[in-house]
Amino acid sequence: MTGLIIMSFGIAMMITADLGSAPWDVLHIGLQKQLGLTVGTWSIIMGIFIIGFTSLLQKEWPQAGGIVNMVLVGVFIDIFLFLLTTPDAFLFKLLMLLLGILIIGYGIGIYIAPECGAGPRDSLMIALQEKTGWKVSRVRGIMEITVLSAGWFLGGPVFIGTILFCVGIGHVVGFALPQCRILVHRLIERGVKCENINQGTIRTNYNDGFSKKIR
Repeated sequence: MTGLIIMSFGIAMMITADLGSAPWDVLHIGLQKQLGLTVGTWSIIMGIFIIGFTSLLQKEWPQAGGIVNMVLVGVFIDIFLFLLTTPDAFLFKLLMLLLGILIIGYGIGIYIAPECGAGPRDSLMIALQEKTGWKVSRVRGIMEITVLSAGWFLGGPVFIGTILFCVGIGHVVGFALPQCRILVHRLIERGVKCENINQGTIRTNYNDGFSKKIR
């Protein structure tokens, strides 16, 4: 959940920078311009359709992680968009854009590390890859181009930020994910250790050379 909130903050920063957004956000903003509602609401609505379609393809119920992803990301995108404002200077807009991409990458790394289930769009990518037998990169590319084209047609913001995101997000996630996995696994190990202490299953050595069970 922490990772999803961080990722949502990065998405909101990209959108607020007003230099172009990620392909899916281009679609969400385009839908907002044409039909109203908020960007976060459209993120949730599209997530519902994607989860439903993916479930039909895979013939199984969606994972809880995907549903939590869909709801939290949409809600927090709207919260952060309400709090953030677009800078006047181009340099600050560019800085906001680059920080947004970096934050998105680390948010993705943190939410993937616990392995609680992929988000709706990643789940669809995996399902299509299994059905078609194509490489993940090919399926992802077709998805991104299709979504980006639809969003641009609806009036979504396609600019330098869109290009930077498409080119850079894979590298950022590839750099951030190993670090996030180490961090998350350490936190999980610490939590398990504390739980074991509370349950009296950890043993400690005392000065007399004997081990005594903590109760």
